Amino acid sequence: MGKPKIFVLDTNVPLHDYKAIRHFQDNNIVVPIAVVEELDKFKKGNDTLAFNARHFLRELDNISNGKSFAGQGIPIGRNLGLIKVEPNHPFPDSLKDLFIDDIQDHRILATAIWVRDHNPGTFVALVTKDVNLRMKAKAAGMEVQDYLTDRLEDARIENANKEVQTLTIDSAVLQNLAYGAENAVEWKDIVPKKPDANRLFKLRWDGDKSAETICARYDAGRDKVVLVKSHSAYGIRPRNDEQKMALDALLNPEVKLCTLTGGAGTGKTLLALATALEQEKDYDQLIISRPTVILGNQDIGFLPGDKNSKMTPFLQPLMDNLNVIKGQFRPSSKEALKLDSLLKDEKLLIEPLAYIRGRSLGRAFFIIDEAQNLTPLEVKTIITRAGEGTKIVLTGDIFQIDQPYLDQWSNGLSHVGEKMEGHALFQHVFLRKGERSELSELAARLL
Repeated sequence: MGKPKIFVLDTNVPLHDYKAIRHFQDNNIVVPIAVVEELDKFKKGNDTLAFNARHFLRELDNISNGKSFAGQGIPIGRNLGLIKVEPNHPFPDSLKDLFIDDIQDHRILATAIWVRDHNPGTFVALVTKDVNLRMKAKAAGMEVQDYLTDRLEDARIENANKEVQTLTIDSAVLQNLAYGAENAVEWKDIVPKKPDANRLFKLRWDGDKSAETICARYDAGRDKVVLVKSHSAYGIRPRNDEQKMALDALLNPEVKLCTLTGGAGTGKTLLALATALEQEKDYDQLIISRPTVILGNQDIGFLPGDKNSKMTPFLQPLMDNLNVIKGQFRPSSKEALKLDSLLKDEKLLIEPLAYIRGRSLGRAFFIIDEAQNLTPLEVKTIITRAGEGTKIVLTGDIFQIDQPYLDQWSNGLSHVGEKMEGHALFQHVFLRKGERSELSELAARLL
């Protein structure tokens, strides 16, 4: 058996995954004291970073259980390595003038270099999700790695964000699918290999490329490819094939978990909200939420005003979509009055995700907007709380991430698509075309 490696953790690793220390197999872990100091600043609040900071510090406390971190370290657990909290150390003389500012990142890097220099013959690496710190470590000659435990492969990301394949089908088969009594055909008439559950197709008449495409979906329960019909929801109608497929998934009671991805203006949030309102009789509560992403480690408490005032900047995009739906109807119409009633009675609830932590999700239609800003652990926590009769919809754009320690390979939205693919309870739709305006679509493509 080879000699255990030593991994020095940056602050963002436990902030991303508080269970990170159990993901390094039998290798040893060093936590610089500067990391503990930074985690202490993050631990207050209701957001994910605060939650992870608190749990990681408790994990360290439980592992130590009155023991000292001096010496080689403390065993983490069965078949795992040792962990040690290391005091601050200065840069070696050859690097002392490399950086001017005395900041925590530099203290963490200096400690990692000290650990390497005092463990000759042992592989030592700094682990960080901070790109800038990785560049600094490379400049200092320090081995550095990203935290890749929950990183998806590029092929998985591309698969989740590609357009639905267009196939040319025999006209008799397509005629039966579009106009037959069941609006369904055998999957063998469409593809040679049995497709995954809820696989989407665009089908054209054989020999007529100019003909309108027919949207279809593989229904695992019926073991057939079925027609995706054009639906409307609370006055919202699809403007393209992908929106037609999204409405079909959102209105399908058999699909309990749905993800909608795509760029700005593709209609993700609007479609999800409209279908929630359309089906309000089937649920006890309609909940629309989004994570609050604030620069640095500040909580919303630093913002002026009461709770509603603090939340307005974060929730305004959701209210904008609600106003688009409401604007289709006269103020005195039953649809507009019903919407006002749902808000007043709090059956339709629009709140930041931090205030929903720990709530029961029984018989709820739960929309999480901007889900690309959630970690895989947070998404798992939300979905595993879903009770009987609950439907969860995640919307977002994995190329527009505001969390500093997440990327298109490691965010929760990407993980849901990769892990749930092929299950009958799950459906994913990638919305490729912007419908906000001609200018918006042009800007999304060219800028």
